[in-house]
Amino acid sequence: MKIDFLTLFPEMFEGVLSHSILKRAQEKSVLQVNTVNFRNFAENKHGQVDDYPFGGGQGMVLKPEPVFNAMESIDKTPDTRVVLMCPQGRPFNQDIAQELSEAEHLVFICGHYEGYDERIRQHLVTDEISMGDYVLTGGELPAMVMTDAIVRLIPGVLGNQQSHEDDSFQDGLLEFPQYTRPRDYKGLGVPDVLVSGNHAHIDAWRHEQKLIRTYEKRPDLLESYQLTDKDREIIERYKKQLKND
Repeated sequence: MKIDFLTLFPEMFEGVLSHSILKRAQEKSVLQVNTVNFRNFAENKHGQVDDYPFGGGQGMVLKPEPVFNAMESIDKTPDTRVVLMCPQGRPFNQDIAQELSEAEHLVFICGHYEGYDERIRQHLVTDEISMGDYVLTGGELPAMVMTDAIVRLIPGVLGNQQSHEDDSFQDGLLEFPQYTRPRDYKGLGVPDVLVSGNHAHIDAWRHEQKLIRTYEKRPDLLESYQLTDKDREIIERYKKQLKND
């Protein structure tokens, strides 16, 4: 995958892209990244990239010329996905991360100031995505978060493909509880099933725990999850247990 970041602050990406999974993905040649400072594409001697909005109003708006010119400098294909980081976009989630992980080329447009000239949105962008119902100073931090979530789903990036398949949200449920050594710590033990060696029982326990944890912490996720009759029995049994406790 190739990812281009259009940004006024390319130095913000240096730390994130040069450590951990994203660094290893580049070392494996699974990922190629590039930052483009679109201030370099401004059409005035002062490098101005924003201006006052027509019709009046507060704040400054990103001008179309620097962003259009920067996009023209990028080697794109008809399948390139151009993502506008925008609070008006689709809320980012695991399904979108999976969808974008299958693209060969992504471009993130990271804005600043009050907003974008609407012609950027209308004529350059394929996807508008938001990190949530709040406003940040710029699009760089959301682009980094999305990149981390997307790249780890690319085959070959993680050492064990199963690693992300058990993640929260990957199948619509939260992840099951995890334990490691020591088996006993300050009198706090590990569930016996996990050290039983019976993988069928372990898988069943983990699925049960995923259902219970999702019911406890994010019951809204169960509205779109296809519950089996067995799943419903597990949840009902847990509800009765809570009442008895």
